[in-house]
Amino acid sequence: MAKTRSRALVLGGGGVAGIGWEIGLLFGLAERGVNVVDADVIIGTSAGSAVAAQVTSGTPLGELHDRLVFPSSDSTEIAAELDIDKLVADWTALLAAAGPGPELRAAIGRFALAAPTIPERARRDVISARLPNHDWPDRDIRIVAVDATTGEERVFTSADGVELVDAVAASCAVPGIWPPMTVDGRRYIDGGVRSSTNIDLVADYDVVLVIAPVADLLTVDPSVDKATNKVVKRKHTLVVKPDEKSLAAFGANPLDPATAKPSAQAGREQAEAELDAVRALWENS
Repeated sequence: MAKTRSRALVLGGGGVAGIGWEIGLLFGLAERGVNVVDADVIIGTSAGSAVAAQVTSGTPLGELHDRLVFPSSDSTEIAAELDIDKLVADWTALLAAAGPGPELRAAIGRFALAAPTIPERARRDVISARLPNHDWPDRDIRIVAVDATTGEERVFTSADGVELVDAVAASCAVPGIWPPMTVDGRRYIDGGVRSSTNIDLVADYDVVLVIAPVADLLTVDPSVDKATNKVVKRKHTLVVKPDEKSLAAFGANPLDPATAKPSAQAGREQAEAELDAVRALWENS
């Protein structure tokens, strides 16, 4: 009997637009007969953590897609201003002042802790409303955040005794935009500070499908980059990125809730172009 290969689904960060695009893409693949949500492990970072929690909630992908395309009039989403140039400038200044790796991530954490933002409770309420089910699924999902004080990564799982909403809120805490989130007495920032996808954390899986709405803004840890590149270059790894139409749907501010609908529609449409490559990876590896 042939050995069954272990399969990992990696869901990267990318704001509200990234959530929409990932849900649309996953739904588009599933309705064409390729369901990658049946992975042995799903690792989610930032927007990808919300998607990981959503697609394992028991809610059909079509319903998740429709929630984005036909949003409720009482949506709790909060519009956020995102100045990419300023964000890159702030991070570049931090990069010049701190060594790469945990030291730099801790510097970004200090920046996040000092930034004026909405209260943690208000942000948690947004994340709570995004998730159809607040219980950890009976699946292996892993949610990546970064300790704002030490710069070390924290991979939340159901075994930690942490509420799912808190884990997702921590992973989605964009520095300077949203407040670092408190979990077990510690403050956490966006897992994308380590890597927008954290692909290297599933290096021990045979087959890896990466859904990556955005690339990393800056190199914050060469060792993570090196480990990531090793996984990406493997025969049974596939990275799916937004096409031109999807990028246009993201717009200039992927944190704008208005981008969710067009991004979900663009992702669903893009699934047609990605179908053969994803099927070959997922079903024939």
